[in-house]
This record gives sequence, structure tokens and C-alpha cells, in this order.
Amino acid sequence: MSLGEAIATARRARGLTQEELAECLNVTQAALSRYENDLRDPTEEALSEIASALGVVPELLNRADRMEGALAVGAHMRRRATAKPTVWRRLEAQLNLYRLHALRLFDEIGLRTDLSIPALDPLEYNPSSAARILRMQWRMPSGPIHNLCNWMEAAGCLIVDTDFGTSRVDGLSQWSGAHPVIMLNASAPTDRRRLTLAHELGHLCLHSQDISDDVEADATEFAAEFLMPAETIRPQLRNLSLGRLHDLKRLWGVSMQALIERSHQLGLLSPRERTNFYKRFSSQGWRTREPLSDELAQEKPRLAAEIGQALIARGLTDSEAAIICGFSPDNPDNPFLSDASRLRLV
Repeated sequence: MSLGEAIATARRARGLTQEELAECLNVTQAALSRYENDLRDPTEEALSEIASALGVVPELLNRADRMEGALAVGAHMRRRATAKPTVWRRLEAQLNLYRLHALRLFDEIGLRTDLSIPALDPLEYNPSSAARILRMQWRMPSGPIHNLCNWMEAAGCLIVDTDFGTSRVDGLSQWSGAHPVIMLNASAPTDRRRLTLAHELGHLCLHSQDISDDVEADATEFAAEFLMPAETIRPQLRNLSLGRLHDLKRLWGVSMQALIERSHQLGLLSPRERTNFYKRFSSQGWRTREPLSDELAQEKPRLAAEIGQALIARGLTDSEAAIICGFSPDNPDNPFLSDASRLRLV
């Protein structure tokens, strides 16, 4: 992938237009456009200034040609139809930039993981079967999954928790070499974040090549079976009531709406009963914000911070660790440099 594409991706990730970045650099927009379109290579000094303005190191941008496939590749994205294109394109650029950070970082360190995410052919495995296979491979309990973040990070998922500035996009994911990178909306409630993680996990398992719009239903089906296995949850979804939904939400860590949909999918709830539940939800204002979500145990990603802490433990300064991660030392958005615990590096 080209240097120009990396510059353009980093600019979009920062939410800057060409005109705004050009003004910051004190160059013409035409000059910046030539850099981004690979019509002219910036000098070493110019590249250093561009990288500094974008909060990264020049080496990160120069390493874009080592990214397998396109850097600005489309992301798997869980978003609502009403999400503004300007917002999700910025988030998509942020994800692709994090993929570049991950590529640089994992060139420097080795990450030993206990689990792995298999690539399953969607033509051979339907989403529910894929979810059951993954649960078996990871030797997960048959019931509710506690701390899904931990399970996914144990498989090498780099999860970046950030405020998207909108509630209409929940998460994004894509592979960076051998490591998946996931961006998760920090402002979403715990139950929705868990469903988003499972949804993106389905994409990573089933759609490493295909990212067309019609794969969203597959990821949704995968997430439902992964978080709420039919064999285990079916007896618990009979004769649903609001009180029963509250209890099941606490137990399974998923939204009441997800439980209603699961019951409907399994043929335990008629369309009319489903509609009646949603009418009651609407009257209570629960369609946008359900009760009990704040009672669920929060799941916070730790791997990124653990990597940063491990670099510091090696004797590196904060600035040196930031540079290895591809960030400018003064960039406050570096997810690798924050409070963390020890990580095994090889």
C-alpha cells in the first residue's frame, strides 16, 4: 500500500479535510493532494511535519507498503442505516490506521496467545454452526459467557475502546495481518457492547474476504448462537414475561430485545407476542435505553494497555514506547499508554 494512501487515511481518521491539514502544514491544498495521490513524494522534512500534525511517526506512514492488501479497506461495521456517512467513514479510517499501528507493533514484539480465531468458510458452515464450533474450540462453558473481552483478547484480538461521538455506530473490525483489530463504542451500554463484540467476531470468523452488505445477517445469527446457544437457552425462553426478561438479562448479559429476538427465532414467541412486547417497550422508552444495563458487569479491553505496560517494563521511556507503537509521544489518543497489567511478550 502506498504512502499517499496512508497519509489520506490518517488525515480522515483525525477528522480533517485536505484544506484543514494543508492549512496546518502551511502548504497548498494542491501540494497535499499530490502527496495523497502519489503524484509527488514528500521530502523527509515534509513527511515529518505531516506525521506530527497527524499524531503519528513518519515510519508508520512509510510502512504502509507492508500492509497486506489495501490499507483503506472497507471495515466490517455494525451501524444503523441512519448513521451519517461522514461519521462512519471517519471511524473506518481510524480502524485502518489502528491496523497500521498493529502491523508496526507486532513487527517489534511477539504476542503469545492461548486461543485463535479460525477462518471458517461460510459456504461450508452456516453462522450458527460456526458459533458452536468456535465455542467448542475455545472450550467455553455451555451457558452464559462472562467477560467476552477477555476471551477475545486471549485469541489475539486488539480491541480499542473509544467514544465514537455517535450512538448510531457500535463497532468495526478487520484483520491486520495475523491479528484482528476491533474498535468498540465506549459510550454504548454493556449489553450492546457484548452483542457488538460477538457480531464482529462472527465477521472475523466467516468474512475475512467478503465484506459486502449481505453478510450482516450472518454476523447477527452468529452472535445470537454464540452468546445464547439454542440448546441451553431454549428452555429458559418459554413463557416469557417482563419479569422473566429482567432475570434473563442479568444472567446472560444481553439486552431484553436480543432475548425477545432469540425467542422469536427459536419459534417460542409468535409474531404477535413479539410485537406486543415491543409496544410495551416503546411505552416505557426502553427501545432506546433499557433498564438494568448499568447493573451488568462492565467489560473493558486490557490488551492494548498491557502491551504498553510491558514495553515500559522493558526499560523504555513513555516516548520510546509511543514511537514503537507508531504514535507521536505527545498524542493523547494512544491506547497503548495507560494503566495496565503485565503481558507476556516473546
